[in-house]
Amino acid sequence: MHNVTDLAGVVAQQFSNVQPEQPPIGTGIMRLVRWMMWFVQLSGLTGITYAGGKFAWEKWTGGALESPKMVAGAALGGLTATSAGTIMNSVIH
Repeated sequence: MHNVTDLAGVVAQQFSNVQPEQPPIGTGIMRLVRWMMWFVQLSGLTGITYAGGKFAWEKWTGGALESPKMVAGAALGGLTATSAGTIMNSVIH
């Protein structure tokens, strides 16, 4: 068991200074990620705008107020989507 522990320590030392490298198709992947980020932002903006309009309609007609939950959900989704890179960096590092 002692030899296995020593071997694991030697292997860990070999991989301690590994630097990430962009794959050959990395530029295409990054372009796709940027498009998806744009779509997420557009969806969030559309969702908040729709929920705001629905909120005004519910207040005007005196109906049940369900739209504040929609606004909160869209805001939470947008917050999670825009902080995804930061979350992944803190998990990986």
